[in-house]
Amino acid sequence: MDFPYSRLRRRPDVEAENLQAHDATDLLLVDRALSLGVEGPEIVVIGDEYGAVTLPLTAAGLRGIRVHQDLATGRRALALNAADLGLEGFEPHELGAALLSGARLVLLQLPKSLAELEEIADAVARWAAPDVLLVAGGRVKHMTLAQNEVLARSFGRVQAERAERKSRLIVAAEPREVPVEPPFPVEQRHGDFVISAHGGAFAGAKLDIGTRVLLDVLGEMDTAAADAVVDLGCGTGALAVSYALAHTDARVIATDRSAAAVASARATAVANGVADRVAVMHDDAASDLADASVDLVLLNPPFHLGTSVHTGAATRLFEAAARILRPGGELLTVFNSSLGYRAEMTRLVGPTDQLHRTPKFTVARSIRR
Repeated sequence: MDFPYSRLRRRPDVEAENLQAHDATDLLLVDRALSLGVEGPEIVVIGDEYGAVTLPLTAAGLRGIRVHQDLATGRRALALNAADLGLEGFEPHELGAALLSGARLVLLQLPKSLAELEEIADAVARWAAPDVLLVAGGRVKHMTLAQNEVLARSFGRVQAERAERKSRLIVAAEPREVPVEPPFPVEQRHGDFVISAHGGAFAGAKLDIGTRVLLDVLGEMDTAAADAVVDLGCGTGALAVSYALAHTDARVIATDRSAAAVASARATAVANGVADRVAVMHDDAASDLADASVDLVLLNPPFHLGTSVHTGAATRLFEAAARILRPGGELLTVFNSSLGYRAEMTRLVGPTDQLHRTPKFTVARSIRR
């Protein structure tokens, strides 16, 4: 089958010469699925970043494939690529019983996080058919023996195959009996508040160092609550929930492109009793928020896109903050000092001052022009 992989695009995610919409792992997963002869309604695809697994299968005539993608950008890219190629035959789902019930073949692009892999493996063993085959793939340079060990907790047979084109497949079968309760979300207390985290959430239930630095600065500012506050790229919701706890009249929007982060932020809001004042949205760069509608944006931007170090993700969030902030509104950002974002924030948002600096992190305030 000659599928036009070169026509796949990453949009609305960052596009650059060193960032592709497919890799050799996608091709291995597609070839394996087609060789097994499983019907479309019994196939589940997890972690297909831009459609390079799902769309070749639908192009081969399979219909009713169920798909779970963590990122909002990936979901939109899949839909756009499908429209460009005139393809259909897949159904999006969240990670859960509706995605996996009756599935006999699960194709997985291995996630970066072992915790995310653990949650996915448990879900497949919990809800898929007893004879399910989980075929997981990744780039060899990013794979570890720990991934096999995680899969072995949920499956009785786990076999890593020989590498091809710098990618490798791991096949897991014979799902084990699962505990009554799923292993995620997990909770951890940090002083006056609790973080709840699903497997795919950055830093898990820990409080990452950058967020802690920004929280310390917020605690020292002693300012009145803003009328409209957004935690942009909220992760587990630590910034949003902390702000809501400190300002009991505040209403906060927490938004992230990761479904695992959104589920975590909702659980964190519930755990801290502020779910009525923290609205959580699964969205890409605040695209569903109105222009000039926000007084304060809190931001701890990522500097990775998947496994690639790339500052484009932060730039998109700076642009989003500039769009949604009212004139005179504030962006409070924490970032790795070595990245030197200050000039970029000044250009995109407005005058930017350093509020605090540690050996590793800088907190800056930008005022929207």
